[in-house]
Amino acid sequence: MTIVGGFDVHRQQITFDYLDTDTGRVRWGEIRPVTRRRLRGWLAEHCPGGDAEFATEGCTGWRFVTEELAAAGVVPHLADPAETAALRGPKKRAKTDRADARLQRTLLFEGRLPESWIPPTHVLEIRALGRLYCTLVAERRAWQQRIHAQLFHQGCPPIRALLTQAGRAALAAAELSAAGRQWVDTALRRIDSLTGEIEPLRAQLVAFARRQPGCRALQARHYGVGWLCAVLIWAEIGDARRFHNSDAVIRYAGMDITVYSSDGKRSPGHLSRQGSSELRWAAFEAARCAARRGSPDYLYYRKIAAEAGGKNPALAVERKLLRRCYHTLRELGDAALAPLEAQGVAA
Repeated sequence: MTIVGGFDVHRQQITFDYLDTDTGRVRWGEIRPVTRRRLRGWLAEHCPGGDAEFATEGCTGWRFVTEELAAAGVVPHLADPAETAALRGPKKRAKTDRADARLQRTLLFEGRLPESWIPPTHVLEIRALGRLYCTLVAERRAWQQRIHAQLFHQGCPPIRALLTQAGRAALAAAELSAAGRQWVDTALRRIDSLTGEIEPLRAQLVAFARRQPGCRALQARHYGVGWLCAVLIWAEIGDARRFHNSDAVIRYAGMDITVYSSDGKRSPGHLSRQGSSELRWAAFEAARCAARRGSPDYLYYRKIAAEAGGKNPALAVERKLLRRCYHTLRELGDAALAPLEAQGVAA
């Protein structure tokens, strides 16, 4: 028996639609509640031999679905949501969960499913930790910005480097109202709490990067890429061989330029920013080092800075850096994603 099917995953239910190619029978329904245990039981009942293939879109929840499919001996397929929607074509009837599941099954059966890469578990884990780090850093930065806004609102002079000892002393001496003082003190406590979460997490990511071949190659070969940026870039790019060329990596990071044209009118180009924000952040932080005289991109950076100021020089170097990282990881092949256990090192 060979089963080909599709899943439409939601928080309340998983809608399935599958075809038994031996009998030609089509079955559909819902799996509730949406938990690993329930899905595991459903797979044992409907795909006992594991001779099956299922597709699901790469939206929230795809990880546990693909992991349970693989554990049951079923071949998982991860569909790109945007390309799948494009293949749906113009809607002729109401869009339903069953229609989405049927579309996944049809595309998979016809060999037209736009597949996405399914990262191995150790890459998924580091990617999750990297995104957690970026989220915590962004939240800490937001609290610092709130302090600056409160200082300005109360007519206090701006204070730089809030996290330094000198910055804390300047804050303590600032002329604030009672409510303003309470605001600043509360924000500082939140910043200290976040710092207590950020520093151990950063150390954990750096420790991994120092032992992983792909991260070590990125750090050693590319100026400005430190251990933290290396592990974030490594986790977000993943298997570089899944991209056709370096242009695809630029699009994946949301660094491609989009231009809208209509009837002779053309708006200025801007970054699409439709991609991995963590990859953009790590590459941008590394690209800023091109402003140093020791950087191999220093002359290029200065040339762009003379033509266009602001962030444009760093963004230009960022694109070059992402292309180089792509080629570095692609040249390493399988070693680029080797888990630490494969090297005889405990994770």
